[in-house]
Amino acid sequence: MTHISSIGAGLYSDLAVCRDPSFTVPGTPDAAGWAALFVTALDYNEANTVAAGEFTRILNIREFPQMGVPPNIVNVPNYGSKTSRQIQGQSDSPSFEVTLNFVPEFWQNTTNYLGKMVGDGNMYGFRFALLNSEPTGSGDTKWATSTAGLGTVQNSLYYWGGKLEALQVNPQLTDSNTAVLTISIQTDFYGAFTQAPA
Repeated sequence: MTHISSIGAGLYSDLAVCRDPSFTVPGTPDAAGWAALFVTALDYNEANTVAAGEFTRILNIREFPQMGVPPNIVNVPNYGSKTSRQIQGQSDSPSFEVTLNFVPEFWQNTTNYLGKMVGDGNMYGFRFALLNSEPTGSGDTKWATSTAGLGTVQNSLYYWGGKLEALQVNPQLTDSNTAVLTISIQTDFYGAFTQAPA
């Protein structure tokens, strides 16, 4: 498919992490290089064989932060002027904080679970898919970056390398328990790409 071509809510937007702890940015960081990291979807508790292209979706997301390259504008006071001048500076690498409806089982600190990856110091590949409709594929390929997965609907894809730094739980007495997952950004953002059918 193409990029999203109409106004709409990104109800089906998706965040996924490549499970390979030896992740490095693809030698050619284009759409095809990144897509090769997101081929086979693993369940949240499925054993990782560290094969190329294995990934897990981060489920139950309640709120996404802003996505993309941060601004690099600095306000500088200008003597004798009523307004500051804006100059180009160096943008800080942002953190990416995702609010989740918290299901503790998904995040236990046990082998094969996502909780084991939090704070382990390894850099992983991440994919954010902006989607207004649900992919129509099936099985392990439904959420893959492939023509049979995300390529079945209009989409815009962003990639980066980062670390799962922290998971803070917010117990609620009147609503569902939530948690904030903090992902540090270790590389540039790549995208927006789209996964088009062959």
